[in-house]
Amino acid sequence: MNGSNNSDNMMTKRQPKNFSEIPRTRPSTPLLDTINSPDDLTLLSTKQLLTLADELREYLLYSAGVSGGHFGANLGTVELTIALHHLLNTPKDQLVWDVGHQAYAHKVLTGRREQLPTIRSKDGLTAFPERSESEYDSFGVGHSSTAISAGLGMSVAMRYQHIDATVACVIGDGAMTGGMAFEAMNDAVQQNADLLVVLNDNDMSISCATGGFTRHLTALWQAGYQIDIDEHGQAKIAIRPDMLGFNSRSRQPFFNDGQDVPISADNIFRAIGFSYFGPFDGHDLPELVRVLGRAKNVKGPVLVHVYTTKGKGFTPAEDDPVKYHAIGKLPSPEQAKTNADDAVKAIPKYSEVFGQFICDKAKVDNKLLAITPAMEEGSGMTEFARQYPDRFFDVAIAEQHAVTLAAGMATQGVKPIVAIYSTFLQRGYDQLVHDVALQNLDVTFAIDRAGLVGEDGATHAGVFDYAYMRCLPNVVIAAPKDENECYHLLNTCYEYPGTAAVRYPRGKGVGVEISQPAKTYAVGKAKVESSYNNAKVDKKVAILAFGTLVKTADAVAQKLAVAQNVAITVVNMRWVKPLDTAMITQLMNEGVTHFVTLEEHAVMGGAGSAVNEYLVSIQADVTLLNLGIPDRFIAHASHSEQLADCELDVAGVLKRLTYFLI
Repeated sequence: MNGSNNSDNMMTKRQPKNFSEIPRTRPSTPLLDTINSPDDLTLLSTKQLLTLADELREYLLYSAGVSGGHFGANLGTVELTIALHHLLNTPKDQLVWDVGHQAYAHKVLTGRREQLPTIRSKDGLTAFPERSESEYDSFGVGHSSTAISAGLGMSVAMRYQHIDATVACVIGDGAMTGGMAFEAMNDAVQQNADLLVVLNDNDMSISCATGGFTRHLTALWQAGYQIDIDEHGQAKIAIRPDMLGFNSRSRQPFFNDGQDVPISADNIFRAIGFSYFGPFDGHDLPELVRVLGRAKNVKGPVLVHVYTTKGKGFTPAEDDPVKYHAIGKLPSPEQAKTNADDAVKAIPKYSEVFGQFICDKAKVDNKLLAITPAMEEGSGMTEFARQYPDRFFDVAIAEQHAVTLAAGMATQGVKPIVAIYSTFLQRGYDQLVHDVALQNLDVTFAIDRAGLVGEDGATHAGVFDYAYMRCLPNVVIAAPKDENECYHLLNTCYEYPGTAAVRYPRGKGVGVEISQPAKTYAVGKAKVESSYNNAKVDKKVAILAFGTLVKTADAVAQKLAVAQNVAITVVNMRWVKPLDTAMITQLMNEGVTHFVTLEEHAVMGGAGSAVNEYLVSIQADVTLLNLGIPDRFIAHASHSEQLADCELDVAGVLKRLTYFLI
């Protein structure tokens, strides 16, 4: 059993070392450099653990500057990560991270220190814990609120097999707002499972935390006391050290005459049956070692509540935790100049196009209400929330609730818009089917991060939404080619009297100016984008392109028309459902014999499949090629590298079409 075996547990509490700049060169980390696995933490003294925390925090800052990536949450869990790996016997003991935004320190301490600067890059470390990457990554994560369910599954399975090991789950207060976390806690009590849950409370998810649960955690903090744990694992009331102006060398808690803490409804965790201890300072490493060392030996479901500061130890991140949730790579001087030039061009992100649309539309339509599951900034809704606070609803990390909330709103004559990432709409699928589509309710879905998403990898890729939405009756789906079309298709779908979705990618548009006022396009009507080499030829080809790959299709068509004696028509399909079958029929009547579908979506079940279904239904005598995401999860890399990997860049599509037309 790991644990401190030193006499300096009683040393004065000290704050972590603070930094104001990200190091440009690798810092000196002599103690950290000796840590190649958690076993190396076992016999470190408290003084050494504190030194290790400072070195680890500085190394995380340096690595983030090299690679970019999740930032604030990792800085906030340095002490907690060290304490857990100091106490647990991983990988026999199972350590489960929720989401994984905070697991970079875990990667460093589990043999991946020198690889950390490769994180999120092609062939480098993944952005989140992944079972195939390390035996210390007990569960693959990336989506919120899964850790307690996974940890409970591990615990009951090990109990069934008579395996004696600890299961510890680390979950943030933001992730705790997801209903799945409460479902798991309820079942953990029913199973009387031995499960240690560490609630990392930094009053944040990605945006600031909201809701009744957040207020409950705040109330526990403001009460001014903590439920401490004695050497026998028993709960006792203690005055929280910071409430005493605590600066004593003694680490012994102040117990209230040994009074037992009643299980009552003023603490939700104790009320449902968890043994609760906290709140404790998550940056007080000796205190964490003491508390967690005792809590892990308590039988049944246990929750230890620690409070941390997102971005701890880096002043700019502490001051602005939303901005520093994640950062990009630090640019070279040449890149900095290029970035400044790009800023002057002011090409908007698609999320900003959405934000502009809802602000513009809200001015002229007071029925518009906007919903997000904890992604105000990411979805481009900050300005809308500022201008229309009574029409903005951040429901926390609760995608299922967000969808059905919109359904309920729609029954009362208002027009809700749900802004949600494609990968997260998957979590509310039953609600999309049963609560919205089945009732044919007037709800608009603004689906961000559709397609491949680059460095965040497979967990966040939005490559299944065409498939899971187009099979639903009463749903229309739009796929804009650029930011201007995105703006007007948002307007079209908003004005459509039923369930409608617009899906658009991560990142910036192509630099097309948005025209005003907002237009309403014909639902289900495609548009010919371009035609090349219309001379009399043997082969006539149509590229049916969906979404932002219209630009790629046009570039390929230009090259192919020159290289081969073919006539090529590029069609901006605009709509996945309803599909413009009249356009397809017209192309066949004009002599098109070869159809190519192109989409940044899984080939199986995607827009190309919709075209196939129509052509089969009319027994069309044509040659067909479907291009899209192959039947595998696409690893993290830059977006352009991912497209190349799938042969969806210009070079890849050109190669595929050249073979196709031989």
